[in-house]
Amino acid sequence: MPDVEGETGTNRDGEEEEDTDSMDGSGLYSLTEDGERESEGGRRERAKDKDGGKRAARKRNRPDTNHSTSSDEDDDEDEEEEQKDDEDDDEAMEAWLGAELSDLRGPVWRAVPSLRYREIGRNSHQFVRRVCGARGLVQRLELQGRLERHTGCVNTLHFNPSGTRLASGSDDLRVVIWDWAVRRAELEFDSGHKSNVFQAKFLPHSGDSTLAMCARDGQIRVAELSATQRCKNTKRVAQHKGAAHKLALEPDSPCSFLSAGEDAVVFGIDLRLDRPANKLVVVKEGDKKVGLYTIFVNPAKTQHFAVGGRDQYVRIYDQRKINENDNNGVLKKFCPSHLVSSESKTNITCLVYSHDGTELLASYNDEDIYLFDSNHSDGADYRRRYKGHRNNATVKGVNFYGPCSEFVVSGSDCGHIYLWDKYSARIVQFMEGDRGGVVNCLEPHPHLPGMATSGLDHDIKLWAPTAETPTGLKGLKEVMKKNKRERDEDSVRHGDQYDTQLLWFLMRHMRNRRPPRVSSPTLQNYLIVGEERNWCNSKMH
Repeated sequence: MPDVEGETGTNRDGEEEEDTDSMDGSGLYSLTEDGERESEGGRRERAKDKDGGKRAARKRNRPDTNHSTSSDEDDDEDEEEEQKDDEDDDEAMEAWLGAELSDLRGPVWRAVPSLRYREIGRNSHQFVRRVCGARGLVQRLELQGRLERHTGCVNTLHFNPSGTRLASGSDDLRVVIWDWAVRRAELEFDSGHKSNVFQAKFLPHSGDSTLAMCARDGQIRVAELSATQRCKNTKRVAQHKGAAHKLALEPDSPCSFLSAGEDAVVFGIDLRLDRPANKLVVVKEGDKKVGLYTIFVNPAKTQHFAVGGRDQYVRIYDQRKINENDNNGVLKKFCPSHLVSSESKTNITCLVYSHDGTELLASYNDEDIYLFDSNHSDGADYRRRYKGHRNNATVKGVNFYGPCSEFVVSGSDCGHIYLWDKYSARIVQFMEGDRGGVVNCLEPHPHLPGMATSGLDHDIKLWAPTAETPTGLKGLKEVMKKNKRERDEDSVRHGDQYDTQLLWFLMRHMRNRRPPRVSSPTLQNYLIVGEERNWCNSKMH
């Protein structure tokens, strides 16, 4: 079995030139030889039997010291049994991590031939596109620099369509427009929001003059920017009765977009109208409203949009034919089969469509990331599963990386950034992100091989493929195991709903006793400021 920590890309003697994407042996976490699969229920049962009962049983069944030859022999026997149990636990963990993986495909881009073809003008229009999707460059991503201006957690990042500017929003209620290439803030302004800014996005085809924003206060606001690096004004265009975490842009529209809130409402917003906000749907499961954390418009079928929130279902709607009396207006729903009847309070914290709208990626709290085929019929199961990270402490983001959505990228509560090869579900890059311990936002550049990330730290980090050698994924195996164990422990520890309801009540009481504006990078204050009721009901952050 390959040693994850020791794997690095190497050059073979005798080769004339190295292919920068030919690093199949570097950075792969093949943790089992045969990739055996084990059911979720079986794994939990084994974990309970081993962790919860074996050591206690040994103590109960230990022979009386009067009949024992010596206490030293008892201690040696216990140590041997504990060591065996640890080995069994490691085998079960590696089987779980190694399940549902496929072999990595061969390199689809070769550096030297591509450069030669580019020099003679052959396929030159495809050069940048293929470079951005090359696994060899993903494996060479490293930190390039930081953008520092905010005084609170940075909750949102968004490149303009040309990729020359980057917008960021923060708990400090301010929005900054960056010339990221020279690491300079070109414009900074007050968002007009009264609580944490969750998203700020450039509207397409607006000349970077219109920025849509949403926040914990439930307001949807629009900022008008001038060519002289000044914010003319911000105005409220819609109001949710609860936090609004995400906006969904329509790819070709400079004046219309969607918003989703914890009040379960989806607004269609058209800035050309006197009353811009139009309620499209109230998302329900049966008669119960489902608060929303995320929304995304299908880039190929712009009349379709997907939402996710406080239950386990990805819901797709068609704006042209939403009839709430017929299946609550839902066109189709997706959910991993093992979560359909799950008793755990699973939520979807983020979902995104692929570049061509054929695939849908959903990140579940205290669970994994799942890839669905958006063209499949209602109720279809997931196609691939990406695991190893931890999504528990905050409303975590997920994204595709690459011009053809070749990779999946996510932050984690452990403070690391993970990139999976989409087809094999294997981790190909693993980087340390925030010192604060949580990475929430991941924004790939629209045209270049690189991305920006942010989280509980007050800065923005820029990443580019400039490392001399590909990653060796040092420490990945241990971090993945730690994340899985903590997730399993929390799923048991936080199972009492009455305790979580009491926690929410205490947080609400503390919030009412505090000054109205609180900005702190700590997770405790992140929760105190907020009013995410059901989120707190299902998770004791």
